[in-house]
Amino acid sequence: MPEEPNKRAQLERYAHAFNTSELLKYLSGHLTFSEAGDRVLVRVDPVLPTHRGGMGTAAVNGGVLAATFDFVIGITAALVDPTRRSATMQLNMTFERPVVGDWYTAEAWIDRAGGSTLFSSAAIKDPQGEICSRATGLVRLSKAPWSLDWQQSQTAKP
Repeated sequence: MPEEPNKRAQLERYAHAFNTSELLKYLSGHLTFSEAGDRVLVRVDPVLPTHRGGMGTAAVNGGVLAATFDFVIGITAALVDPTRRSATMQLNMTFERPVVGDWYTAEAWIDRAGGSTLFSSAAIKDPQGEICSRATGLVRLSKAPWSLDWQQSQTAKP
């Protein structure tokens, strides 16, 4: 894969690939990056019935929020180098209030980078802009290149 000289173009290509992934389809999520290129932004819209908690609650299930946090924390590696693979190594979450409504947003950023390890944070906000959950995580930036090949293999039909 020839490297694009423009990081913004690389981030947009990265977002486009993930926006067509099965995970973001399941989450009803849409990935973008801040204009400054220092934040990962995901809007989950709409919240589906399968995203809701058990026992008839209107709140989004904690497992769905955990998957959202895992995604946005892991994607912070693209802020450093959108041409390399990455993986979330550790994830810590606090649930401060229920996430209710028809949509929510998640935002993640890098607190500190040390070599191939990133220390990142994230917040999930409800439609009123109130923080409902927070997360911190460790992300490993791989030496292996990232490409669209993995996505094409995931969606290929036999």
